[in-house]
Amino acid sequence: MLTDIEIAQAASLRPIAEVAAAVGVPEAALEPYGKTKAKVHLDWLSQQPIRPSARMILVTAISPTPPGEGKTTTTVGLGDGLRHLGKNAMICLREPSLGPVFGMKGGAAGGGHAQVVPMEDINLHFTGDFNAIGLANNLLAALIDNHIHHGNALGIDVRRVTWRRVVDMNDRALRDITVALGGPGNGYPREDGFDIVVASEIMAIFCLATDLDDMKERLGRIVIGYTRDKEPVYARDLNAEGAMSVLLKDALAPNLVQTLEGTPAFVHGGPFANIAHGCNSVIATVGALRLADYVVTEAGFGADLGAEKFIDITCRSAGLRPSAAVIVATVRALKHHGGASGDDLTTENLDALKAGLVNLERHITNVRDHYGVPAVVSINKFLTDTDAEIDLLRTHVESMNVPIVLASHWADGGVGAADLASVVVEICDADERAADAGHHSFVYPDDASLWEKIEAVATTIYGASEVTADGKVRARLRELTTEGYGHLPVCIAKTQYSFSTDPSLLGAPSGHSMNIREVRLAAGAGFVVVVCGDIMTMPGLPRVPSSERIDMVDGQVVGLF
Repeated sequence: MLTDIEIAQAASLRPIAEVAAAVGVPEAALEPYGKTKAKVHLDWLSQQPIRPSARMILVTAISPTPPGEGKTTTTVGLGDGLRHLGKNAMICLREPSLGPVFGMKGGAAGGGHAQVVPMEDINLHFTGDFNAIGLANNLLAALIDNHIHHGNALGIDVRRVTWRRVVDMNDRALRDITVALGGPGNGYPREDGFDIVVASEIMAIFCLATDLDDMKERLGRIVIGYTRDKEPVYARDLNAEGAMSVLLKDALAPNLVQTLEGTPAFVHGGPFANIAHGCNSVIATVGALRLADYVVTEAGFGADLGAEKFIDITCRSAGLRPSAAVIVATVRALKHHGGASGDDLTTENLDALKAGLVNLERHITNVRDHYGVPAVVSINKFLTDTDAEIDLLRTHVESMNVPIVLASHWADGGVGAADLASVVVEICDADERAADAGHHSFVYPDDASLWEKIEAVATTIYGASEVTADGKVRARLRELTTEGYGHLPVCIAKTQYSFSTDPSLLGAPSGHSMNIREVRLAAGAGFVVVVCGDIMTMPGLPRVPSSERIDMVDGQVVGLF
């Protein structure tokens, strides 16, 4: 059996100008990066109106498991399936971070016969967007220390600098460091640290900005620290937003690539959903709604993380609304949530499957009842799935009045997702509201307090019984409200593996406590980050990282996935 990268390398790709022409993008509006990828000029894209017929489909999933669910693969397969039905469709994905690529999971461009290509390029540097984001972030960090070194006219308290440096690699040794050692010529020593690029506020701004002017204004709003009188200091006080915008101006144009079947795809931006808001850029998603009738977009990790943040942060900010949501699951992943061990996931186990269905059930309830989006369950079928397991799964989902579809796009490409595409079209056709209409259901209102917003997500979506925090965290939330940030949505950073903050609590735990460890203001992005449990904004590499199997053999990349 061919690996994902072998399938991708064997494919014959269309010239990117042909892919662009399929959705009405003229060659003059492209900035090519080789023959098979390009950026679409923002000035041209912004002049195109959103299509009145455009519908947006959100792809999400159950809580992630080691066996995997295939969410990105389903996003790609659904796009191909819609094109197979003759629909004008595009997909929108996030760009992969090099941290996971060389860390735990290898490539992140789909799999099997449902991939975006060129797969190696997308996974390795791509068009340099992440490098630009990292440079803009670290320019601001350098300007802060430089300002302090040259007299500190703003009176920045070096103990209260909140801006951290970033690098797009998992490196636990950089989480907490001391900078400016070595004497007066190197500045004033202070504690600092690194986050991974995808956790940077610059990444969030990049993905939530609507155009260059909006991005520049958001960059200026970044709070980099406080004075000794606890007054906020902004990036604009350092005159930083102009130079940062220059570094980001080219990156802000969305990247156009294709699937193995030639479906146009925007791959742009890449915040993680467990430590950030987990969605591709607003510019890419809205751009696709200007070009296609059906836009398939993906939110990171499970529906409790990516989908919640897509609704409560992205849709709230950009005025978007999905017409349908696809919840991806597999039999083996559900058995894992039901307590089956990794060695037994391919053996029929109806008891484990029945126990694990509670995870899928809660995600369905959240998506349909709390986010207000019609849902369909897509099951990535494996040869080891038995008829009895499929019947049990189908009966349970249908009892919730939710359609369920078996999909085989990993093996069969768009044809294998045609049934899923048909159900999605039916749901979208029944949705009379346009894709750019305001979403009618959020987990919490704007005027709720920050604490009430956190409690709403924890109790309504996660099933927690309470939220706890020490006095320092509670005081920080009060300070943010006093400073005028109480209206912002919350972005909860927690483990992706459980509804709780404990990754070992599988299924659908209830009655647990969610403890807030830290609160961070992302004023430019427009949300408050709430760090819970043991989640880290700078991940570490595993004992055996994916990098150990990635290599060059006879000029070809191998082992990427």
